[in-house]
Amino acid sequence: MDKIKVIGFDADDTLWVNEPYFRETEMKFCELLTNGMSLDEVTRELFKIEIGNIPLYGYGTKAFILSMIETGLKITNGKLSSEKVQAILELGKEQINKPVELIDGVESVLETLFGKYRLIVATKGDLLDQERKLKKSGLLKYFHHIEVMSDKKESDYEKLIKHLDINPKEFLMVGNSLKSDILPVLNLGGKAVHVPFHTTWEHEMVEEEEISNSDFQKIDKIEDLTTYVL
Repeated sequence: MDKIKVIGFDADDTLWVNEPYFRETEMKFCELLTNGMSLDEVTRELFKIEIGNIPLYGYGTKAFILSMIETGLKITNGKLSSEKVQAILELGKEQINKPVELIDGVESVLETLFGKYRLIVATKGDLLDQERKLKKSGLLKYFHHIEVMSDKKESDYEKLIKHLDINPKEFLMVGNSLKSDILPVLNLGGKAVHVPFHTTWEHEMVEEEEISNSDFQKIDKIEDLTTYVL
């Protein structure tokens, strides 16, 4: 660990709670738009449309709102009422305005590591939404740099590491998603710490493979990070 210069933190479900808000909104949407379909059928249709829209809209609540409206139009054969469109928009605004709930132990970990490493946020999603959550979180003071990426693939991390002017071996990524936070960084030669969250979006799920890599560590809770890096 003496080679590490920068520690990157994922934001959603690593620094603060996020996915449960999406699932709560999704359930309200499904109840609004069942239209003779089961909740599971509506959920599957929404997920399919969400994934298809990622290349166009990216990630985040605003993309989710557009996908809900499109799903509603498909389910109703183009007969989605203006009242239900308005209701979907209100669901999205309600989600955007949710309070930021920090994961237990996050701030104490950042306080401990601040000044010992360059700390950055490396997340994906809607820029405005992520900036808003960072301001609400009260955590901005701990971070040297904020990077909101359109996606989190190897090429995105390569650009980030180049921007930071470091070698991949000098970078440690901390996050809850094996697909987005861990595997791309390990593939580049960096280090990664996996902190699982109790709920994960289906699109972020990969087989829980056994990662036999000395640059990889799995911890149960964010507080355990200080033991690993100090």
